[in-house]
Amino acid sequence: MNYSDFFKMIPEASLVAILIILFVADFISANKEDRKWFNPLACMLMIVNTIVCLAPMDSQNAFGGMYVTSPAVDVMKAILSLGTFIVLLQSRAWAVKSKKEGEFYMLIVSTLLGMNMMMSAGNFLMFFLGLEMASVPLACAIAFDKYRKNSAEAAAKFIITATFSSGVMLYGISFLYAAYGTFYFDDVATKMQPNPLTVMGLVFFFSGLGFKISLVPFHFWTADTYQGAPTTITGYLSVISKGAAAFTLLSILFHVFGGMIEYWHVMMMIVIALTITIANLFAIRQNELKRFMAFSSISQAGYIMLAALGTDWNTSVASLSYYVLIYIVANMAVFTIISVVEQNNGGKTNISDYNGFYKTNPRLSFLMTLAMFSLGGIPPFAGMFSKFFVFMAGVKGADITSTYGAWIYGILLIALLNTVVSLYYYLKIVKAMYITHCDNPLPTFKSDGNTKFALAICTSGIALFGLCSLVYEWIAAAI
Repeated sequence: MNYSDFFKMIPEASLVAILIILFVADFISANKEDRKWFNPLACMLMIVNTIVCLAPMDSQNAFGGMYVTSPAVDVMKAILSLGTFIVLLQSRAWAVKSKKEGEFYMLIVSTLLGMNMMMSAGNFLMFFLGLEMASVPLACAIAFDKYRKNSAEAAAKFIITATFSSGVMLYGISFLYAAYGTFYFDDVATKMQPNPLTVMGLVFFFSGLGFKISLVPFHFWTADTYQGAPTTITGYLSVISKGAAAFTLLSILFHVFGGMIEYWHVMMMIVIALTITIANLFAIRQNELKRFMAFSSISQAGYIMLAALGTDWNTSVASLSYYVLIYIVANMAVFTIISVVEQNNGGKTNISDYNGFYKTNPRLSFLMTLAMFSLGGIPPFAGMFSKFFVFMAGVKGADITSTYGAWIYGILLIALLNTVVSLYYYLKIVKAMYITHCDNPLPTFKSDGNTKFALAICTSGIALFGLCSLVYEWIAAAI
């Protein structure tokens, strides 16, 4: 073994160091009641990790090609690390109340470590190990409120679904190994032929990863898990976990199954159209806000994967990374506000609880409105620009005069029409806060400093990331 290969895994090494520091700090101060420094420590370490991920590095591999990194992977790691920082920042009040602050932070960092390994995999076995490294601690985090029935039920459904999807994925990988006798991405890509074994392997592999991203028809677990999990974990599930899985799927489709693009493009078009449409229709019917956001996240997953319909890797990965960045700040703004309201409203998260919310909490209402506008793609907020770039990436290389190109443009038309539907249900929340009459609205809340800081970061991102074109240009140039 060449031990110098470990120096090529700096982002992962920094996460391991963070885990050790947090473990030691938690162990030493376990019996102390006042640990105001613990959350700032965790947040500062996550900022350091984000900076480490942004350090310029060339494409390289380690351990015989099992670990592969590139500028595109490093950019996505930095984006997910930034999102994790926001999660840790806004979760302080809830984590302290749970009296298991250290365990919560370590679970989150462990999950991020697994996602990093998954995105940097150059081998199907390494990819699967990274996926399980992310899934197991995530299941523990979902069950964090172990004395709440809903939390335990959500974790059970997540574990059952994760186990089933992993089995389906391994079944697909076994087909690929039977066809080519190797687990290495580069070797499979070199030998790729559209034979029955490969097609079956592609279908089962895509199905397994489709569960992780919550693409229709693999989405059934999402609403129940999102509703039952602690709100902070729900936010983490909806953005960080989804972003890592979507990036990994895009990378494997392009780099491993690139020789079968006509096969998985058709499959992807069908799944995207179903995902966006069905999720929007179910979102309209929801009265519970976390279930509402679950179907919103399913719809957003469909929009994210529009980037896979293009034929240019750089454009597709840049637009997907930018979309995930915008989605993180918008969605985390929503879940931060949901968490604040939930903690001050006896754990209730019904949409009707927000009736007349602006009368007592005008600032939170305004920030929630901005986030909803961004998720819906209303200009000039960042969400509109993120949708624009994935639409452009989707039609990259498509000739509308050909049958194949016409289908791609048709899928984008369906996605565009669905943005109108999404505006309807996102504006339901705005209507509840500003228009629906309520004689007894929620009382005025005072947020702690961490929550205010997290909302300030998210709101700044919503307002500025779209208007400042240099953000997308920086991502595209870095890749």
